[in-house]
Amino acid sequence: MLKELDKILGPVANSLSKNKVLSAIRDGFMVSVPVVIVGSLFLLISNFPISGYEEFMARIFGPTWSEFLGRVTAVAFDCVSLMSTLAIGYCYAAELKLTNKIAAALVALVSFLIVTPQTHLTHVNEAGKAFRGFSFGNFGTAGIFLSMIIAIISVGIFSWAYKRKLVIKLPDGVPPAVMDSFAALIPAAIVMIIFFFVGIIFNATSYGYAHSFIYEVLQAPLVGLGKNKLFEVIYQFLSTLFWFFGINGPAVTNTIFAPIHKALTLENYEAAKAGLAMTNMFTAGFSDFFCNFGGGGSTLGLVIMMAFIGKSNRIKMLGRLSLPAGIFGINEPIIFGLPIVLNPIMLVPFILTPVVNTVLAIIATTIGFVPITSGVQLPWTMPIFFSGYLISGSFTAVILQAVLLIVDMLLYFPFLKLLDNKYLEEEKANADKKDELDDLSFDDLTV
Repeated sequence: MLKELDKILGPVANSLSKNKVLSAIRDGFMVSVPVVIVGSLFLLISNFPISGYEEFMARIFGPTWSEFLGRVTAVAFDCVSLMSTLAIGYCYAAELKLTNKIAAALVALVSFLIVTPQTHLTHVNEAGKAFRGFSFGNFGTAGIFLSMIIAIISVGIFSWAYKRKLVIKLPDGVPPAVMDSFAALIPAAIVMIIFFFVGIIFNATSYGYAHSFIYEVLQAPLVGLGKNKLFEVIYQFLSTLFWFFGINGPAVTNTIFAPIHKALTLENYEAAKAGLAMTNMFTAGFSDFFCNFGGGGSTLGLVIMMAFIGKSNRIKMLGRLSLPAGIFGINEPIIFGLPIVLNPIMLVPFILTPVVNTVLAIIATTIGFVPITSGVQLPWTMPIFFSGYLISGSFTAVILQAVLLIVDMLLYFPFLKLLDNKYLEEEKANADKKDELDDLSFDDLTV
């Protein structure tokens, strides 16, 4: 099976890996991995799912203890689009062989900020003036797709101008830093002027901003799905599909689906409170604790295998670093660090696994193996097994979660093995190159 998968996915992966745009996006995401991992730990500490934990911490550190942790989490997650723009811009400049890579990356970041909303009419003070400034909502994962587009386009234009000698040349003897700064002046001006007009064009449309355009265009296919038999399957499929392209899927799909999830959950709560039978299957608890384990794509099984059976150093270390956060449903380190984003090898299991979980959970609930989830609303960070029992009040739900976790591991295994072997070959090739350099001596260079 691995050979067949290698025949199909290998050439595709090799072709995509040589694509400068996709390589820049992949490497750009890798740059932010350390920040994301540390932010995940702070998020885990501030949302540890133990009853009375918040009150206990508040007694020791004061009622605002979580706000300080939230500052780190906000930088790590709510500013991911800013980091992506800068990192992808830098990596794309490296792919294009630009000498002034940092200038190109900064121009990409500035271009992103130019088209980002700075006035918010929904927030008006007593004097009737709208709030001016940037919103975290536009800097988080909701803006990451736009950040990728702008980073690639802006650096591409910068490179075009730079390589056509549209630069200011200074006399010899001028310090290199000053020379590079002036050389980037005209290319930077061209890029910024273009995005200045892009912002004006979007402002003249009903969307108002590029962020709104991307957001609404992505949401459009979701409108009208509503409440139907395929409700949860469609929700899980679309959420993971968006995640594959670097967009926080639930941030997009929850605009439509979350209110329905919440309403169904509250109806079950009211029914249980009145002593009536609960009838709604697709509650928030069902979605959080039966369809996904370890975050979008149900990657907990993948992380466990990476940590304990991975052979390449990259797979093993990332798995071990990500496992504590993955147990509590935080998988950004895997999404952007493995990476899963735009990785053709991981596309099939990443999208398929939550769908399979959902279908099996629907069958288990329909035949009565597990009860319908109650109106209890647990933190999404509640670990597997604990969550199954608490959301249903039945140990059969724990058994179902264990079965689903095993199924997830089976679905991910062949694709992980394929990726692990690929990374092993890369590590061996790098080690061989290092050995060749170590074996060099001055005698080899003499005639």
